[in-house]
Amino acid sequence: MHETRILFYIFPILFLILILGPMPAHADFQAGVAAYDQGDYATALKEFLPLAQQGDSKAQFNMGILYEKGQGVPQNFQEAFRWYYLAAAQGEASTQNVLGMLYEYGQGVPQDYPQALYWYELAAQQGFAEAQFNLGFLYATGVGVPQSYTEARRWYWLSAQQGNADAQHNLGYLYHVGQGGLTQDFIQAHMWYNLAASQGVENARKLRDHVSSLMSPEQVTTAQQLAREWRPTPNP
Repeated sequence: MHETRILFYIFPILFLILILGPMPAHADFQAGVAAYDQGDYATALKEFLPLAQQGDSKAQFNMGILYEKGQGVPQNFQEAFRWYYLAAAQGEASTQNVLGMLYEYGQGVPQDYPQALYWYELAAQQGFAEAQFNLGFLYATGVGVPQSYTEARRWYWLSAQQGNADAQHNLGYLYHVGQGGLTQDFIQAHMWYNLAASQGVENARKLRDHVSSLMSPEQVTTAQQLAREWRPTPNP
C-alpha cells in the first residue's frame, strides 16, 4: 500500500500549548514555557515539577517531554512514561495519543498493541486528529487489530476533515484503489491528494499526478475546484 505514517516525535512546546488549549493560570507554568523556548531546560524543570507534583496535567505532560528528550534531566523513557500516564489519566487527549505511541513503539514500556489501541481510541473519541489518524493506520495495516479498511477509512475521514495531511493522503489512497467500502473515485482521490500535497506531503503530490494521468481534463478541473472549496471542520 502507499499509506503514509507519522514518525514518532515530540511536539515543540509552543505547539503543545496550542493543541492542549489555554495554559493554566499559573505564572510558574508560563515561566517554564518561556524558559523551555529559550533552551533553559533547568529552569523549565524547576517551574514545571512543582505543578506536575500538584497534579497539573499540562505540567505533567511537559515533564514527560523533558525526560523523553533528556532536557534538563538524564533521558529516561520510563520516567517520561510515568509523567505522560499521569496526564493521560486525567483525560488529556494529546497525551493519550502520545501514550498510545509509546505503547506502539515500545518506548519506556514493553510494546503492547492492545494498550496502544486503547489510548488511541480514548484520544480519537475526543476528536484528536492525530489519534484518529494513528487509529486508522492500525486498522489499515492490521497491527494489533484485525485488519479493516472500513474502520481505517472511518478514522481517516474524521482526521482528514480536521486537516490532517497524512490522513488526507491515506483517504485519497482508499478512493484511488476503492477500499474501505469506497467505490474507486479518481476525482475524490485527486482532491484529497491535492489537499495533502498542499501541506507538503510529497508522496501525495506524486500520486495526485499519477491519478491525473488517468482522468479527463474535465475530471481534473472538478477535483481541483473541490480542493479549492474544501474547508476543514474543527474538532468541536
